Amino acid sequence: MDREQEEMQFLGLFGIYVEAYNLVFRWRKIFSQITLSLIFPLSFIFLAHLEISHQLSLKISYNEIQLEDTQSGTQQKERLHHLVTSEFAILCLFKLVYFTFFLVFSLLSTAAVVYTIACIYTGHEIAFKKVMSVVPKVWKRLMVTFLCTFLAFLLYNFVAIILLVIFTFALGDTVIGAIFITILLILYVVGFLYMSIIWQLASVVSVLEDSYGIKAMMKSKELIKGKVLISIIIFFKLNLGMAVIQLLFDFYVIHGGSWRLGLLHRIGFGILCFLLLFKLILFGLVIQTIIYFVCKSYHHENIDKSVLSDHLEEYLGDYVPLKAKDVQLEEYDQA
Repeated sequence: MDREQEEMQFLGLFGIYVEAYNLVFRWRKIFSQITLSLIFPLSFIFLAHLEISHQLSLKISYNEIQLEDTQSGTQQKERLHHLVTSEFAILCLFKLVYFTFFLVFSLLSTAAVVYTIACIYTGHEIAFKKVMSVVPKVWKRLMVTFLCTFLAFLLYNFVAIILLVIFTFALGDTVIGAIFITILLILYVVGFLYMSIIWQLASVVSVLEDSYGIKAMMKSKELIKGKVLISIIIFFKLNLGMAVIQLLFDFYVIHGGSWRLGLLHRIGFGILCFLLLFKLILFGLVIQTIIYFVCKSYHHENIDKSVLSDHLEEYLGDYVPLKAKDVQLEEYDQA
């Protein structure tokens, strides 16, 4: 990075975007290789899942209509019932396979980008083969952090549903009830965004520090203090961009036939969405890592670059967990 770490704390929204662009532009070769090997498949999996899921859902819906219109007790009724059941099982299996591959490539991409930026930050020698040899080892730590986060989200959503049901039955269809439910939904969204930011930062912590799982989440929670608002804005904008791309793909590619778009036009929009998506994912991962360093600097903690460099090198041999006393950012005195 061009900036001294002490200066990172002063980066605002625009400054973080500029820093991310400069990193990707200056090191475009290694980031292009990571994109081709990991982020391209991730983007393709996401968009292909939307198209295939739509086609499978259409077949199920059509056969369900046929099933309702078929007389009971006939062989055709039984055949259609079996067909709908089989197609629904295929859809569920496809969703499971999609989620597995999407998760694997997502975590691998995160590991590759975070490790690469850490090497750049420390002036460490960086090569694509070296990054790819490290990624599987870092991925294990990221998976533990993801599972802990997944359970936390599961519990959070369960509590939110319980509260929603209680308020709905207690207050009924009244103005006060509507107000309370609206407030509850707003608090839910804010809490969801906050937990998502903690998860993203915890992923970076899992790569660069000895903490992973619940410890990484707790560390992330402490780091984000003082930078919550800017992190929420960035996270919201990135996810808004993802939603816009998904809507464009759904409108012009998946349902393009209903708007009389030709095949070439649909292919063109599909390629456009693919290009936008992989760029958004790459910059999102880079920004996520930069926020980590910004939060570290904000809390007046300093990374010993030589020690971090040594530990990055350890990933290349037998895996040795990073020691908190070595990599943990040390306090420094401001002038």
